[in-house]
Amino acid sequence: MEQVLSDCRVLVVEDEFFLALELEDALTMAGADVVGPLPDLGSALAQASEGGFDVAVVDLNLRGGLSFALADVLTAKGIPFVFATAYAPAQFPAAHRSRLILEKPYDPDVLIATLADLVKVKSPA
Repeated sequence: MEQVLSDCRVLVVEDEFFLALELEDALTMAGADVVGPLPDLGSALAQASEGGFDVAVVDLNLRGGLSFALADVLTAKGIPFVFATAYAPAQFPAAHRSRLILEKPYDPDVLIATLADLVKVKSPA
């Protein structure tokens, strides 16, 4: 696999253990330095406040709670992210319906390409 995410730190917020491990492996193979995986909103919010990552993958439903507060923090800090969820956009509050969403189950290659595009958009030309 091409190292399209080399020199990129990716925050992974995912509460499904095996899915988090698979995602971490795929990101690492793509050259990313993975922050996490973090399984709950509290630890994800703490990491978002601390920073130290370029882009994030955020599961919407974390142990029964929704991660919109994390999306708000990431947006305020200008950190690009993608929601990885089985929820349909129509189930999102209006403020979050236009967010980038990858429906679960997603293809890891599509996720990696999406993250690479987000980092390119954020990086200065």
